[in-house]
Amino acid sequence: MAINIYQTQTMMAALQLLPPKPTFLRDRYFPTTPNDIFVTEDVLVEYKDEAQRILAPCVVPYKGGIAVARDGYKTERYTPANVAPERVLTIVNLQKKQFGETLFSQKTPAMREAALLAQDMIDLNDMIDAREEYMAAQTLLNNGYTMKHYADKYGGDSYEEFKMQFYDEQTNPAVYVPSKNWSISSTSMIQDMAAMARQLKRRGLAASDLVVASDVADVMINNVYIQKLLDNRRLNIVNINPTQLPNGATSIGVINVNGTMIELISYDAQYQDESKVTRDMIPSGKIVLTAPGCGRTLYGAVTQIEQSDGEFHTYASNRVPHVITDAKNSIKTLTQNAKPLTVPNFKNCAISATVLS
Repeated sequence: MAINIYQTQTMMAALQLLPPKPTFLRDRYFPTTPNDIFVTEDVLVEYKDEAQRILAPCVVPYKGGIAVARDGYKTERYTPANVAPERVLTIVNLQKKQFGETLFSQKTPAMREAALLAQDMIDLNDMIDAREEYMAAQTLLNNGYTMKHYADKYGGDSYEEFKMQFYDEQTNPAVYVPSKNWSISSTSMIQDMAAMARQLKRRGLAASDLVVASDVADVMINNVYIQKLLDNRRLNIVNINPTQLPNGATSIGVINVNGTMIELISYDAQYQDESKVTRDMIPSGKIVLTAPGCGRTLYGAVTQIEQSDGEFHTYASNRVPHVITDAKNSIKTLTQNAKPLTVPNFKNCAISATVLS
């Protein structure tokens, strides 16, 4: 029995076999579990206010117990942003030599069609990965994010804004103002990290990862005070041992900040925005203190009409491909659909700061 490569279920199965691209922030801080993929277009966003340690009440013997309140949490219903890059396949594409083919290639248009479909699925999947990585970075840095829903041309003037904000105050309360510029003061670095860690730990949250921009990493490695600590062999304060992490980041080492072990991570990944300007995921001079698993990535279900039967079908998945054939104009359009939403598990679970200016 021949396999229909354009069937949605077939393409979804193929997507699961694609090699993962570096998406360090999303995978480390906003992982997805089966419970985070919803069967409806809307998703439930739940996060707790704080993880406080409340003292249990002392009770007179033989008088039973005293009721205590459960931890409060916030639940809201959201329709995630619709991410839908697409590629168009025409007869012209099938007649031309593709990248990697020899000059006198013997490939038929049918063979090129399958190869182009596979490459388009990889490219579109990579674009969605980049969008989700951007959402993860913005959640860590700004406690929320704003995206543009375009009606026709990507990067054009016709769009609607999709805004997510995980705080109720007028300004982001998860921003720390450093005492001094880290490139000027050699000792303020430890003091600022200790203050940021204290903010998280007082609320019962973990503080184990300091994700920094590449220019901040250079300043930290060349910091005179840090180098002096390395020379003091009697104190186990700093262990600088740069190693490559599997997801595109670099672990500089571990630093003991008043008893809190913090891993220093440099992240150099970039993205291209709607204006085709290349930007850093972690902008110059920025740092974020948090811990793995501080949030999660939710996915809403995707509903679409299948050309095979003309009926609506709903798919609960993080990626849903869709192919439309225009027989009159000899065009096939492949769209990769996703409805992602990165959310924190606790309010203000990441503290950001600008340490270089």
